[in-house]
Formats: sequence, C-alpha cells, structure tokens
Amino acid sequence: MPFRPRPALGVSMVAVAALLFAINGSVSKVILQAGIQARDLTTFRAAGSCLALLIAGVILRPGPTRFRVTVRELPLLLAFGVIGYFVVPMLYFVGLSRLPVGIALLLQYTAPLFVALWARFGRRQQVRPRLWIGFGLSLAGLAIVADVGGALKLDALGVAAALLCALLFALYFLLGERQVANRDAISVTAWGFGVAALAGLLTRGAGGRLPDWSSLAGTTAGGTPIWLLCIYLIIGGSVCSYALIAASLRHLPPTSVGMIAMLEPVLGSAVAWIALGESLTATQLVGGVVLLAGVGLAETARVGVRHNESHAPIEDTVLAPQRHSSPAKT
Repeated sequence: MPFRPRPALGVSMVAVAALLFAINGSVSKVILQAGIQARDLTTFRAAGSCLALLIAGVILRPGPTRFRVTVRELPLLLAFGVIGYFVVPMLYFVGLSRLPVGIALLLQYTAPLFVALWARFGRRQQVRPRLWIGFGLSLAGLAIVADVGGALKLDALGVAAALLCALLFALYFLLGERQVANRDAISVTAWGFGVAALAGLLTRGAGGRLPDWSSLAGTTAGGTPIWLLCIYLIIGGSVCSYALIAASLRHLPPTSVGMIAMLEPVLGSAVAWIALGESLTATQLVGGVVLLAGVGLAETARVGVRHNESHAPIEDTVLAPQRHSSPAKT
C-alpha cells in the first residue's frame, strides 16, 4: 500500500517538537553555565541520544534491521549527521552561551529564509514577489533585534555562530527530507546522532584530548543536579524532538516544517523569561515579530509546490541539479 502523507499529523509533530526544543534552550544554557564547552556538550548529547535510539530501535519492530545502510546511502547519512547533529547544535550552544535564549533562537530561525532563497536561486523555482518583501523584512527585523547602531551590544561571536547555525540548519532540513523518504525516523535520527558523536570524539582526539564532562556531575546554583538536566537534554530535547522533526518530513514539505517550527523562538523566549529571568526589550520584541513575519512571507513565496515530489529518486537530491521541468519541493 503506497504511503499517504497526513499533514495534520505532521503539524502536530512539529508543534510538539518546537515546545520540546524551546524548553531545551533554557536547559542547555544552564548546563553550559556549569562550565562545559559547547563541543563537549554536543558530543555528550549525541552519544547519549544515539545509545537511547539504538535501544529503542532494537526493542521496537522491525528491530535491528532498520539500521542497515547501503554504500549508496552512506555519504548523505554522514553529511546529514555531521551537519545537522554535530555542527548545528555546537554552533547553537555557542550562541546560547553568549546571547539571550530568545535572540539566539530568533537568529537560528532565519533558516527557512535560506531554504526559500535556495529554492529560487539553487533550483530556479518560480517565486511570488513577496519573497523579496519577506527578505527585506527579515533583514530589518534582524537589525532591530541586534539594535544596530543603538546602545545594546550583542556578542559578535554569538551572533555569527547563531547565523551560521541558521544557514546549516536550512541545509539540515533539505538533507533530512531525502533521508526520511526511505528510512524510518528512529533509524535516521540514530545514524545522525551516531555520526555526530563520532565527529565530536575525532575532533577532540585530533587535539590529543578527550571530552571533559566532569562539570556534569555538579549542581546548578539552585541545587538541581546537572545530570537530571542532562536526562531531559537527551530524551526530551534531542531524541523525541529530532525524531518528531524527522518523522514530520514524511508528511510535510521542509518549508511547512520550518514555518511551524518558528513557534520555537516564541516559546523559547517565554520559557527563558520564566526559568532564567531573561527578557527581551520592547524594541527587540518588535524586531522579532518583523523577523518572523519576513521569514513567513519568504516561506510561502514559492509557486506550484507539490508534496508528493518529495519522494523523488535519490539522484534528484538537493545536492544535485534539478532536472524536472516543473517546480519540485526542496
């Protein structure tokens, strides 16, 4: 029986993932404040998440066979894991450690704008004029959030890390769409985290050092054990949320997933305000609204997108030129 996308289920998956990711922003910031480096936290998260998914994958049907890969699949799986599960989270953690949670999330969620621009210039898809209005609004929103020329001084490295994270996050969406076309969410996510853990260990080993996770044995200023926060980081903020996003790409195009996932900056700011006492200025809130509105316009600017084209043959991946005469989904 052919697979039938269920958009309502996809929307629910992305909304729940956005909430889990939003909570994870504040949880991750508290863990980072304990003294662990962003790269080491990324490696710890990836290793723990991979182990949890391997256990789940063995227990649940169809069992260990779901993790089999062909030589043809391996290059994209490696790229998917390194980019989406190692570099993106590491850059996000760097941004979180240097910026308020809400601003780091707003900068990261310019990713759908890059997806729309790729559709226009990379795939030569037809777009509506509102793409350019959305692009202009996004740039204006970014300027307002960063208070360009004003009294607020955001950390330059934090801003650069968050924007680069957004660019690679867009690539993650595009690669992820192709991965879930023929693999289940547990398999895709386990491979992603496994590759990320290996990348983290190799980059540390190249410098003659092992990851330093000693700070994870401590407690927060309020007395909460860091290891308890790490459980949420792995289960709620990683395994469940990433698996939901991966599964949603079987039911929705990446542009729709990106649109709904923009709930995360809003929810993340609210969680950070409640849990960490972080708040954005009125000007930054206005900038955030302008930024998200611009991204939303850009996301809906493409013409003639058909979801069932997401299951095109592997040779038509986002890494290869489009050969279709009609617009295809990114």
